[in-house]
Amino acid sequence: MARAGRAYGERVSDDEPVRIRAAGGVVWRPGPAGVEVCLVHRPRYGDWSLPKGKLDRGEHPLVAAVREVAEETDVRAVPQVRLPTVRYRSEDHAKAVDYWSMRAAGAGGFQPGTEVDDVAWFPVDDAVRRVSYPHDAEVIAAFAALPPVTATVLLVRHASAGKRGTWTGPDHGRPLDDDGQAQALALVPLVALVRPARLCSASARRCVQTLSPAAARLDLPIEVCGDFDEPEPGQQAEECALAAAARLVALAQAAGTVAVCSQGKVIPGALERLTGRVDEDFTTAKGGGWLLPFAGDRLVLPDRL
Repeated sequence: MARAGRAYGERVSDDEPVRIRAAGGVVWRPGPAGVEVCLVHRPRYGDWSLPKGKLDRGEHPLVAAVREVAEETDVRAVPQVRLPTVRYRSEDHAKAVDYWSMRAAGAGGFQPGTEVDDVAWFPVDDAVRRVSYPHDAEVIAAFAALPPVTATVLLVRHASAGKRGTWTGPDHGRPLDDDGQAQALALVPLVALVRPARLCSASARRCVQTLSPAAARLDLPIEVCGDFDEPEPGQQAEECALAAAARLVALAQAAGTVAVCSQGKVIPGALERLTGRVDEDFTTAKGGGWLLPFAGDRLVLPDRL
């Protein structure tokens, strides 16, 4: 296996401050003999590596990962599972690269360039042997250890809607405030990444409004589902959590890809039941969310976005 020099790819300790942030993916597709993954050849380094690139200022790492994959390989990919982050030295600085597994959803006509002059697909074992750096091989091995992902759900909490105590109408009708409108717009690229077949929302106005910009961008209707609502007076939180968890599984199995907006008192309980991790903090910030990959009816690895 060819290896690049010490100037690029040398591992750094976890204590060294990261100066360069990047993101990329293990892009896969079905092949004649099983799953194949995509590697790129970079003439500057003379190496074979996973597609990746630096984050733009203010860019979400997941958005950057999908963008860089498209720019380097001309493959449109759908993110699925968070993979290990790797740290190594580049340009004499500590660099951290976040990776996700990604399903190839389409490709154009790749044109060789100065950064990437070749793109090739390899069976997983061959890709592990072909890459030029041990950390790339480890990321591919982590991908190979995953169960086959059958569906992806993007689950978000509604954006900012002011304070409950300052709203004089029924809480169900409380709208997004200015910050919430900005958060809803910021969610659009993330929702678009998973290429959802359906958009589903709790019935509260602020939840529907959180998905509205994405619905306009994707030209999809928003389906209102009470299973994602917070408990009504006298209703048990456990009941709502079980209903939301069951609905997430059902949507994943029916739609394959779906984006869902729910509420702060529902999401933690639903994720506890889907993961079985009752001691983990699944509290979700307003406008924040999770990437939930499913293998059948089983949640694989929830990824906080």
